[in-house]
Amino acid sequence: MGLVSALRPLFSTPERKAVLLAVTAAYVLVQLSSLPVALSLPSLADYFDTGVDDAAWLVIIYLLAMGSFVLLGARLGDRYGHARVFFAGLLITTFAAVLIAISNSLIQVIAWRAVSGLGSALVMGNANAILAYAFPPEERGRAFSIPIVGARFGTLSGLAIFGFFLQFLSWRLVFLSFLPLGIIAIVLSIPMLKTLKPTRSDAKPGSVDFIGAILLIATASALILSGNHLHGGEESFISEEGLRFHLPMNGLFILLLGVFILFERSVKNPIVELAHFKQKYFSMALVSNVSYHFSMLATMTLIPILVERGFGLGPLWVTVVLLPSQILGMILPLAAGWIHDRYQPKFMRPGAMVAIAGGFLILAIFSGSVPIWGIPLLMIPISIGTSIFNPINNATVMGSLPLENRGFASGMLETTREIGHAIGATVAATAMVMVLPAGIALLTAAEARPFYIQGFQLSSMMVVFTLLLGGAIAYFHKPHQRSHPAPSASASYQVGGGDD
Repeated sequence: MGLVSALRPLFSTPERKAVLLAVTAAYVLVQLSSLPVALSLPSLADYFDTGVDDAAWLVIIYLLAMGSFVLLGARLGDRYGHARVFFAGLLITTFAAVLIAISNSLIQVIAWRAVSGLGSALVMGNANAILAYAFPPEERGRAFSIPIVGARFGTLSGLAIFGFFLQFLSWRLVFLSFLPLGIIAIVLSIPMLKTLKPTRSDAKPGSVDFIGAILLIATASALILSGNHLHGGEESFISEEGLRFHLPMNGLFILLLGVFILFERSVKNPIVELAHFKQKYFSMALVSNVSYHFSMLATMTLIPILVERGFGLGPLWVTVVLLPSQILGMILPLAAGWIHDRYQPKFMRPGAMVAIAGGFLILAIFSGSVPIWGIPLLMIPISIGTSIFNPINNATVMGSLPLENRGFASGMLETTREIGHAIGATVAATAMVMVLPAGIALLTAAEARPFYIQGFQLSSMMVVFTLLLGGAIAYFHKPHQRSHPAPSASASYQVGGGDD
């Protein structure tokens, strides 16, 4: 009852309720558009009579569009109103899902999937800015936890419902299910859209840096593509084909990053205001965010390999292993947000990262000697740490810059999220293949299992060191001062920029 009482003030006014309902519904929709959709790849490959590697573009193009456009979406929110751009993203995502469902070729599916990623980028780039302006720092831990619980619900329901659709009905129903969810999110966002009206005083002067945005999109695209096996031959970072693809892509990313930084230093109204990174607590919180999402994608990359290759079990067991983590993720974020807001414990964020690191360390030590049902038990520290860290770190990032820079903070929060995902998947897979023998494809499944478990153990140790670094950085982050002025009731809901 204490937790319920602590959450009740967040819904104390129609404006607050409108914001939380709209953002939570959007999180459910966007989360369904990401992880659970990957379940449909084999069905799409069979339906269009192609390989799973071709169908995998469904995931790649979505991540590419979302990761590349999320900061631009946030900056457009600064200029034209965060609620307006957020609402446009919901419309685009919902409309694109319907077009995917009625597509007649894989090319059409992939194309509309890219449009869906663009819509998700507009939503996620502005959601944090809306929450940060509607709630003062003393309430943001709780406010950020509610949409995160919605996202976990989206993952759980997607894993269950989409699996049924794919097994017994049609892959098209996976995407058609986005229509009622999208309509619900749109309807719930209308009151927020009416309330969060942009004002002239919020307007950001100058035009949007579209050239910088194009360079940023190209740079982010090179980074994301460098972590995917788009080359022929063995899916490896160290094979001959892999080296010919991944090394040039990494070089292209470094080159584009240098060009982007030089350009941004020379323009008057850059899309990335480099001066903000001089705020050490903002930069530290972003580094911790990269470390956290590094571990998240490492988990989603390594656990399926451990279950399917290390234990020789089917994909359904991956869902079983991950299920306890998702269930905890629907409870613990609320408690974490409440504790963060009330006590501001210094050790909460670093402690959460140490818990995740400890979980990976336990997995590295014992994964080769426990039965499959023991893996979810070994993952309990990871589940607890991830559920605690996410909402409070989001609140920390958004509180590390002045409120007028909420759009940039929101965009960078989501951009570093995607950077962490890209690096996590790449490093985890690279460490795995370092242990696997060159001729593993010639071995039987039983003979190959010990090598996959060894690869999992090495990858887990690399994740442990990365998380400990992120935890150390989080430890030295100074919490926000409670004297930070909160927006007044009359002003706190006029979110965005632009001229009426």
